[in-house]
Amino acid sequence: MKQLRSRKPGMIVAEIVTALLFILFLFPFVLVLLNSAKTSFEVTQYPLAWPSRWGNIIDNVVKIWTSESVRYPSSLLTSTIVTVVSLVLINLFSAQAGWVLVRTKSRISSIIFFIFVASMVIPFQIVMFPLLSWFRTVTVATGIRLLRTYQGIILAYIGFGAPLSIFMFHGFIKSIPLELEEAATIDGCKKYQIFYRIIFPILTPIQATVLVLNGIWIWNDYLLPLLVLGKGNDIMTIPLAVSNFAGAFVKQWDLILTAILMAMVPVIIFFLFAQKYIVKGMVAGAIK
Repeated sequence: MKQLRSRKPGMIVAEIVTALLFILFLFPFVLVLLNSAKTSFEVTQYPLAWPSRWGNIIDNVVKIWTSESVRYPSSLLTSTIVTVVSLVLINLFSAQAGWVLVRTKSRISSIIFFIFVASMVIPFQIVMFPLLSWFRTVTVATGIRLLRTYQGIILAYIGFGAPLSIFMFHGFIKSIPLELEEAATIDGCKKYQIFYRIIFPILTPIQATVLVLNGIWIWNDYLLPLLVLGKGNDIMTIPLAVSNFAGAFVKQWDLILTAILMAMVPVIIFFLFAQKYIVKGMVAGAIK
């Protein structure tokens, strides 16, 4: 009892700090929600005030959905295609690469893994213009268009998302006993059968972590689609579409914030469904 009483003040302080941090991190979301129910004038004049009419959210959603300059339904479809295809390929390729690098004990595999890890610390701003130049070179050499196309943006996301994903898969796969694969080999399984029937199902926790981390990044990314797809193209992601509400002289803050709120909903739902796997995957990949 004495030990419990001595720890009680510390627990109270920890709970207070946790509550304050929760309020701090939730504050931007509350601001977006409140200002989505206001007119553009109210947003600029009274950003912290309670909205006078919550029905403005519905009006703003209708304006965004029917806007010809934004084409939100088309942008939503584009973001969904780019995000889903990129995540599937990143998840598949990174899991395969991580498995091969773990099971192949050689100097070359160590060097390749080091290159993947080292690439995570290279700022994107350093490689973005060489990336565009390389895309143009590939188009000239092969005739395959990479700029302003689905295949170009998806290829870019695979390249930038693979290093961290491989690093996480590598740490998780090291915890899987090699005896499982040896037993499958004795039973006559091929290499691809060992991976897809034994290893890949075991990777479910770390796969959820990789999908959520990369999914949030790809869904919300603005700079890479701006460089590869450009503005005014038939293929626009949601961040590019939302930026059309911000002109050089007039910014429609009510529509911008409502569009941001609409873009947040799918990510929040996805995170809530996958959150129980995220902690498992991150802990396992970090300590095993």
